[in-house]
Amino acid sequence: MIAEPIRMQNNGERNGENANRGTSVITRTKPKTKKPNLYRVLLLNDDYTPMDFVIHILERFFQKDLESATRIMLHVHNQGVGECGIYTYEVAETKVSQVMDFARQHQHPLQCVMEKK
Repeated sequence: MIAEPIRMQNNGERNGENANRGTSVITRTKPKTKKPNLYRVLLLNDDYTPMDFVIHILERFFQKDLESATRIMLHVHNQGVGECGIYTYEVAETKVSQVMDFARQHQHPLQCVMEKK
């Protein structure tokens, strides 16, 4: 069965029936997109992990050049904590996991954590 469209007649009737004389508004809902929460990935200082290993981590997993990696490593060494980057939850979680696994494979106690920005 095919529905026939309603036709308005000049006197305001729909197909011969009395029409409501009120007005109706059609609103289009516009979806609101929200930016994802961001997370800081942090390295924590310890007294056992070699500085060269931390630089290697920063170059390998965070795509830092040697100068940036050295600066971050020294910040971690002197301040006790340093930021490697800011990412969405999934990316930050993956990077933390990769760094922790890599450090354990090389028998270093390096700690990597994430915190909401």
